[in-house]
Amino acid sequence: METIRKIRVAHQRDGKSIRQIARELHLSRNTVKKVLRGESTEFTYARTTQPLPKLGPYEASLLTSLAADTGLPSRQQRTAQALFEELQRQGYDGGYDSVRRYVQKRRNQAGERQATAFIPQRFDPGEAYQFDWSHEVVELGGVAVKVKVAHFRLCYSRMPFCIAYYREGLEMVLDAHVQAFAFFGGSARRGIYDNLKTVVTKILQGKDRTFNGRFLQLASHYLVEPVACTPAAGWEKGQVENQVQFLRQRLFVPRRKCADLAELNDGLRDGCRTLAAGHRHPEFVDRKIAEVCAEEQPRLLRVSASFEGYKELPVRVSTTSLVAYDTNRYSVDAAAVGRTVMLRAYADRIVVVEAGTVIGEHSRLFGRHQVRYDPWHYVGVLQRKPGALRNGAPFRDWELPAPLSAVRQALGAGADGDRQFVGILGAIATYGLETVAAACAEALAIGTTSRDVVLNILGRIHDSPDLPVCETPQHLPVLTDPPLADCARYDALLSRGGHAAR
Repeated sequence: METIRKIRVAHQRDGKSIRQIARELHLSRNTVKKVLRGESTEFTYARTTQPLPKLGPYEASLLTSLAADTGLPSRQQRTAQALFEELQRQGYDGGYDSVRRYVQKRRNQAGERQATAFIPQRFDPGEAYQFDWSHEVVELGGVAVKVKVAHFRLCYSRMPFCIAYYREGLEMVLDAHVQAFAFFGGSARRGIYDNLKTVVTKILQGKDRTFNGRFLQLASHYLVEPVACTPAAGWEKGQVENQVQFLRQRLFVPRRKCADLAELNDGLRDGCRTLAAGHRHPEFVDRKIAEVCAEEQPRLLRVSASFEGYKELPVRVSTTSLVAYDTNRYSVDAAAVGRTVMLRAYADRIVVVEAGTVIGEHSRLFGRHQVRYDPWHYVGVLQRKPGALRNGAPFRDWELPAPLSAVRQALGAGADGDRQFVGILGAIATYGLETVAAACAEALAIGTTSRDVVLNILGRIHDSPDLPVCETPQHLPVLTDPPLADCARYDALLSRGGHAAR
């Protein structure tokens, strides 16, 4: 541009000829003519071939990685940063910008992406957090599973947290909040959500919403004000929207492999801490996210006890002592058959309660049309139907203490073996499982296995077992004439005499 200026000034202001200008500036006359005939104040030069002095030896590897990502959904494609780190492990010592420009050029050949304008937001410490869901594919126990990941982000410190579930139900939302607030060390004053059905039951005019009652109990417990975004306005919670894409690339690509969901969530917690400790805050560029989070923690709200994150609903106990939830069935105490009880669905377990007493508790099933039994729920029924012990579904693969299993096997050959073993099981309610197992071991040691022998051993060792105290009901009248132990009164009755006098 400086040369163009000198040519134009020399010719138009100083009146110099083209030959003189070319001689003084050491240019060709054609170049001088080109400048004077046009109105451009600069000339541009576009390379037909871009040299890659450092990236060149690794271009084939980079193209292979890009080709492998081409057929995958965008959420599973590696970012330029991830590809840059892979090349570094292969020995690449060039800069990140070269890799970024190359990846961007290759991916934009299909067309330019539409740019969208957003309004920047600013939050105070402890003011708000944002929540969102994402779907990711992982391997649990060698099987590919699509899990639902709950994402949280503190708006001031940008501290991330995520936890995976098999479902997106209300109980998972509640449990995710309990886990997130424990991870952050407290809750913010306001929570920003989209209009997910498990949280928002009705969208009213403007920002008014009708929230789920159980979710409002959680918000009240943690002193949080829930706020729902405008429909189709994801930018209102843009931080967590960006976090979904970022954590997908850093924590789920390549596909994560774990033994079970608990191991996956432990890895996700550690991953969030590692990323927070290694990444700079976008506003406070001289500090890490973890450092800003430590500054924000004293401004978070804390409560003394955690919230019981369950969904409760009434269910009826079937004649087979089962209750149904989410297409699966769970056993309860057989004494509750035919009655309506309350089922509490947690993220990882099912608890059945009647009049404040737990009558059944199981780890939760996430398949379809499965049944989970607890054989001890059916011991009372076995007292009346001992034949069900042989083919009863709850008693298949019943893991009993070794002495009880040995006695069951020994009694199985007899005609009334099931009845005798059921009689031994009935003693567990009085003496306890460990005591009955010890009595069975003693019976096996002396070489005699039968119900009477085991009960005799229990009666001999525990003459006075601890029985539940039976108090006299208050509605009965008070006994004013207690009876006397006088056998002569009964002799008089036997001799057809009158009633004996006191």
